[in-house]
Amino acid sequence: MNVRKLLTAALALLPAFAVGLVLLAPPAAAASLQEVTNFGTNPSSLRMFLYIPTTVTARPAIVVAVHYCHGDGPAFFNGSDFGRLADQYGFIVIFPSVTQAPDGCFDVASPAALRRNGGSDPVGIMSMVTYVQQRHNGDPNRVYATGVSSGGMMTNVLLGDYPDVFKAGSAFAGVPFACFAGPVSWNDDCAKGRITMTPQQWGDLVRNAFPGYTGPRPRMQLWHGTNDEVLSYVNFGEAIKQWTNVLGVSQTPVSTDMPQSGWTRTRYGTSTSNVVVEATSMLGVPHNLPVQAAAAIHFFGLDTPLTSTTTTSRPPTTTTSRPPTSTTTSRPPTTTTTTTTTTTTTTGPGTCSAAYAVSNSWGTGFVAGVRVTAGATTINGWRVTLTLASGVTIVNLWNGVNTGTSGAVPVTNAGYNGRLTPGQTTEFGFQANGGNTAATVSCTAL
Repeated sequence: MNVRKLLTAALALLPAFAVGLVLLAPPAAAASLQEVTNFGTNPSSLRMFLYIPTTVTARPAIVVAVHYCHGDGPAFFNGSDFGRLADQYGFIVIFPSVTQAPDGCFDVASPAALRRNGGSDPVGIMSMVTYVQQRHNGDPNRVYATGVSSGGMMTNVLLGDYPDVFKAGSAFAGVPFACFAGPVSWNDDCAKGRITMTPQQWGDLVRNAFPGYTGPRPRMQLWHGTNDEVLSYVNFGEAIKQWTNVLGVSQTPVSTDMPQSGWTRTRYGTSTSNVVVEATSMLGVPHNLPVQAAAAIHFFGLDTPLTSTTTTSRPPTTTTSRPPTSTTTSRPPTTTTTTTTTTTTTTGPGTCSAAYAVSNSWGTGFVAGVRVTAGATTINGWRVTLTLASGVTIVNLWNGVNTGTSGAVPVTNAGYNGRLTPGQTTEFGFQANGGNTAATVSCTAL
């Protein structure tokens, strides 16, 4: 399997608040993700999904959260913690959504995308930011970008194209700015770690995106798994070289620690109190890494608890009806597609149900997903027993933790998708070898 197919297989699968008046009012209805149309210049026909908490700061920060290949804005909203953190800290989240690329990936390769105001996806995303600033009093001094895989790549692009707009970024499993540059959307040399440059060369690529710009540059947070099978771990080191050069600091870290076992975090800057690049290497972790949304929001400086707030008003929007989908990256090219669904519910501290569906199949394998839905009460975790046909073996699983790869396979929630309120759903997915797609699932609330 070449790397392009592997990416596709890996993903069917981060200043202080302004003070306002506290309004004493009855609790507002829960916020929901909304689609915004006619938000401005949009050369690549992106869709804009917006999450505004029921309470925001008087001048709310803006976080652009960019999805993975074969994903979309609603999927990233449902599969990540950025909405919940927005509720907690009062910022607004934009979820851009690709429509034109057949693989659902953002454009991080074309000359238009790699030049300020050059066109393509970055221009559409900038229109979304401007819309929120103008319509919802978004703070132009607190605009941030984050994303995973294709979204991590776009995070690098946005910070390179618009250093005067974005104050920081958090890129999960991405590649350096312009590493994917070329005539086609996929760059196999970059993906496989065959593109290496000096820090100066990498830095020049960023500086050339906005010639003549001499103002401050955004801080960067990087995350990468050492076992990334889609975007080589080499890209992690190259990105460190790029952003330390862009920000004018040494490649020697000012501090090194381990936020958890197997993860090494290095920080770069002029001192431990002035860190401009933070990089976390995750030992043994594949491309499907756990997105540390809270750590990204902390890096942005947005995790100050709400005290003085003002109630938001809803924008003129259309509610999206898209169902939640997996939070990983892409699905393989297929020759046939079949779908079967089995649902079973069991009782634990609460209840949950599981629905199994095959999305893609070919002669020797298939990709499937399992949707977990909470029952009438909130659950704090779930475990699905996934029973596969004889001879079928899981080769990759995302948005869950599996014990075993064949037969009856227990799958428990990941760290970010265990807690579900009544009726709320999440999904995990997997790729398997074997031609028999039949399976049964049962769910236990934990």
